[in-house]
Amino acid sequence: MFIDSHCHLDFPDLSVNLESILARMKQNQVGQALVVSVTLDDWPRLMALVEQYPHLQASVGVHPGYDNIVQPTVADLCERAAHPKVIAIGETGLDYYYQSEPLDWQRERFRIHIRAARESGLPLIIHTRNASADTIRLMQEEGADQVGGVMHCFTESWEMAQAAMEMGFYISISGIVTFKSAKDIQEVAAKVPLDRLLIETDSPYLAPVPYRGKQNDPSLVVHVAEKLAELRQCSSAEIAEATRENFYALFKKAPRVQA
Repeated sequence: MFIDSHCHLDFPDLSVNLESILARMKQNQVGQALVVSVTLDDWPRLMALVEQYPHLQASVGVHPGYDNIVQPTVADLCERAAHPKVIAIGETGLDYYYQSEPLDWQRERFRIHIRAARESGLPLIIHTRNASADTIRLMQEEGADQVGGVMHCFTESWEMAQAAMEMGFYISISGIVTFKSAKDIQEVAAKVPLDRLLIETDSPYLAPVPYRGKQNDPSLVVHVAEKLAELRQCSSAEIAEATRENFYALFKKAPRVQA
């Protein structure tokens, strides 16, 4: 059984076809998925979806890419984190790709999420883009190692992966690893210890080969596993088992679904 550790099934492009996606997940032996929050405004919609299905879980958080919204507080996040279906804080982090300084608001939001994770005891889902040094620095300053988490859709250097793993974080690989141009990511994916590896789709984005350019969904996480198996010279069943056990080791609040 495969687990998609990061998707956005609540986004309208996917939720409108939810039943067919769930059927494809079952067909491809994708038995569980974590539906990740990006804003508090949309969080009720996300929760209404995951509450219908025992094999879907949720997070609570505000993506660093949203600038013109009310900043969440630690109390805002912790209150929602108490819900039995919420197993993580995030996605949070730093993204300097589309935005330029001053970005103090983004760094403060990241600090708030780390503090909420520490208070709630839930792991973090971290997004980082063009901000590796600041991401690691804030994780260290705020004690992110006390809760751990996952560096989602990892596209950074091996050195950053090592720094995150030293703080108890997992490295999650998306469909980008199947792209021919993604040699650096493939090298990192081959090096990450098996007990620190997760797989994800980040759907509806980043569909893996042979579906690149089309809409992604959690049923396609099997192609990420297959590429990892190729890179690591093992079977996709080994990747499925390792990433499944890693998911439950990290997200301790998640109910275990039978393979």
